[in-house]
Amino acid sequence: MSDAMTDAELAAHLAEVAGRLLLEVRSAGVLSLKALGRAGDATANQFLCHALREQRPDDALLSEEEKDNLDRLNASRVWIVDPVDGTREYGEERADWAVHVALAVDGVPVLGAVALPGAGEVLRSDRPGTVPPAPAQLRMVVSRTRPAAEAVAVAEKLGAELIPMGSAGAKAMAVVLGQADIYLHTGGQYEWDSCAPAAVALAHGLHCSRVDGSPLVYNQADTYMPDLLICRREHAPLVLDALRELGQQS
Repeated sequence: MSDAMTDAELAAHLAEVAGRLLLEVRSAGVLSLKALGRAGDATANQFLCHALREQRPDDALLSEEEKDNLDRLNASRVWIVDPVDGTREYGEERADWAVHVALAVDGVPVLGAVALPGAGEVLRSDRPGTVPPAPAQLRMVVSRTRPAAEAVAVAEKLGAELIPMGSAGAKAMAVVLGQADIYLHTGGQYEWDSCAPAAVALAHGLHCSRVDGSPLVYNQADTYMPDLLICRREHAPLVLDALRELGQQS
């Protein structure tokens, strides 16, 4: 079965299985909150990395939970995974956490899958749906613990409602699912936080960029990514203009 899988099918299958493993680990009920997060990360990471190395041995791999091998910089195809995006939410038995599996080719997030195990969903780039229309008042997802000042300021300019939410993948998929309209993040992330969500969002026809409007580029020597914007294409100019105005005022 695995030999016949396309890259996109493999990404979705691995994200879904890793999500089920994580639910099983959590349901065991024998780990405290901090230990549960570590065990979940380790379990999902081992599964994803072993599976990808066996199924795609010629490709490079970047995972949040693995020591970085900079040989990946010489590779065209690099799998970028986040075994548990939103470890705190996972440990607290919330639904706003995710599993990310993506493939970047020459720095471009060409395909990916984001599993939302708490919601029983896997969003994937090879099966894009129609993003529901936006309501009259736009909705912006922000961190539930530390919303970025720039996002709050842009929301005020646009008259948008703030929706606190956990992981990056959950926030991005809220836009894909039509549960929100804008995901603006300026608090800093890493490549594994956004590669799969960006691949899925792009496949659904959404806008994905840095906050200066430049493309998201992956498989860099420094995996830190300072900022991110995911939204409907028609809203991108509004958000980018608001950010520019705020930058001029500061």
